[in-house]
Amino acid sequence: MKEIKNSQPAQAKGVEAVDRALRILQCFHKDDGRLGLAEIAARTGFYKSTILRLIVSLEAQGFLRRAPDKSYGLGPELLRLGSIYRQSLRIEEHVRPALRRLLDITGESASFFIEQAGKRICLFREDSLQPVRDHVAEGEILALNQGAAGHVLVDYKQCDAIGVPISTANLPRFSFGERTPDVAAAAVPVFGLEGANTVLLGALTISGPMSRFTPELCEKISAPLLLEGKSLSACFGANLDWQKSEAR
Repeated sequence: MKEIKNSQPAQAKGVEAVDRALRILQCFHKDDGRLGLAEIAARTGFYKSTILRLIVSLEAQGFLRRAPDKSYGLGPELLRLGSIYRQSLRIEEHVRPALRRLLDITGESASFFIEQAGKRICLFREDSLQPVRDHVAEGEILALNQGAAGHVLVDYKQCDAIGVPISTANLPRFSFGERTPDVAAAAVPVFGLEGANTVLLGALTISGPMSRFTPELCEKISAPLLLEGKSLSACFGANLDWQKSEAR
């Protein structure tokens, strides 16, 4: 087997040994448990001798653990670093820029809702600059069973998404005149990680007057809204495979 080489330009390669060590860690997938040397070699394209040399350092630093059967699993140092990363996340620092990007693209107000005690709360909001817009304030409490964001919060609340594809067949979720007769909205879920569990964090929403929510605007909204939902979910640790499938 010919060993796979890094094809990046020399100035962008960094330290090759570090890149290869990280590639070994990245070859582990969900539900893998432990991997044997042959499987690691197949997934990375590295010689077994190369892998064994790198594993010595990875194991010594706690990034890998060797089992009695000579297979390898991820080590506790990754859990420690993951915990530090999750604690360092400030949700507003990531959600607020996403809302601003959506506002810039669509021209309509963008919000982030969470569910609490059977209601939905507007946690963050970026208002449209257009003179006619819907009015929701940060901290405002709304009904959970109305509007696109409410439907997303209800439908995905119980989603334990580890290893389960998230359906995008019915996303974004749209609503027209549900909460207020003249207001339309579109929403997608945002997930995060709590321990080993994937949980629903909230709903990313675009809203505005129903008169402006033409089929053209709805089509324009869909791709960036779904992209921001996926990106935020990945940022918060929920690296899900959002597959297009039948509506759940």
